[in-house]
Amino acid sequence: MSHSSSVTSTQSTSHQLTNKPLLLFDGVCNLCNASVQWILKRDHRGEFRFTALQSELGQQLLLRHGLASEHFDTVVLVVGEHIFLRSDAPLEIVRRLGGFWRLLYVFKILPRPLRDALYNFVARNRYRWFGRMEACMLPRPEWKERFCESK
Repeated sequence: MSHSSSVTSTQSTSHQLTNKPLLLFDGVCNLCNASVQWILKRDHRGEFRFTALQSELGQQLLLRHGLASEHFDTVVLVVGEHIFLRSDAPLEIVRRLGGFWRLLYVFKILPRPLRDALYNFVARNRYRWFGRMEACMLPRPEWKERFCESK
């Protein structure tokens, strides 16, 4: 099924996280794990929650939204009934982080095909450039409550 970078789902999601944004990320990708840690360090309000695309919850949400559940080519940001894919996901993240980071949202003015082409180029090469782990990252104890499992 083809999706644009930002779509609305009419189905409810299986997670009940008080409408906090949930980021589904490639749990074995070093770039993705570094990005999650970058967000955690800057999310002073504790707004974001995280789960690996490979996790049971991640798989449930991917299937529910009609997204590929085997070959991960994008992070997925779930906010209520909306999902943000490819370049829209990191832009929505910096917008929600606020402060100085919100200024990066200015890149939203670039046409989505251009933004997504750059995103896809990095996504295709992320393992080659940044490597991958054998298993999903284990969060630091102080961040553990920000990571979600199946409910």
